[in-house]
Amino acid sequence: MRRLLAGNERYKNDTRSVTALASQLQRGGLAAGQSPFAIVLCCSDSRAPAEILFDQGLGDLFVIRVAGNIVAPSGIGSAEFAAATYGTRLVVVMGHSSCGAVTATLGVLRGESTVASDNIRDIVDRIRSSAQTVLEVGKDHSPERQLRDAIRANVRNAVDHLRHGSRILEDMVNSGQLVIVGAVYDITTGHVDFLDVPAELREALPAA
Repeated sequence: MRRLLAGNERYKNDTRSVTALASQLQRGGLAAGQSPFAIVLCCSDSRAPAEILFDQGLGDLFVIRVAGNIVAPSGIGSAEFAAATYGTRLVVVMGHSSCGAVTATLGVLRGESTVASDNIRDIVDRIRSSAQTVLEVGKDHSPERQLRDAIRANVRNAVDHLRHGSRILEDMVNSGQLVIVGAVYDITTGHVDFLDVPAELREALPAA
């Protein structure tokens, strides 16, 4: 977490670490294996590349990208593989502001739009429950507030799914080998806001 926080701070300040910039020189060594320190499940949006906004280099992050940062079987399997194989101890589910997948889901729920294919419907269906709750609870809120709340709710839903939808990950969390947290990246400011970080971990982090 400290490495991610420090990297995001550099990114916001338009600086890069020498280590990250020089990581391409390590290609030869990385060919023999990897040991990523964090797993990041994030959106496919071109404006939210985890390696850049956390200022990390080759071999640092095990990144799983899918529209809407949804949790599907392949994503769960990928996280299980990295955690069990490489001993990676942190999983971050990261959404972002102005998420197109969440926006599309809200449009469908409001009856303003439809989905173009069964594959897109699968993404919408995985976001639907958390977005529907936001619309019901915040029916008097502005569309902008509803989108912001739905993005965070979708992240929290994905975190819960990873924590309790995989025996491997759940066992690792319960035994203290793994921590799974949420985050939301603001594409305008560059800031990553972490959600639902366990108290014992938050206490060990530098003050914001």
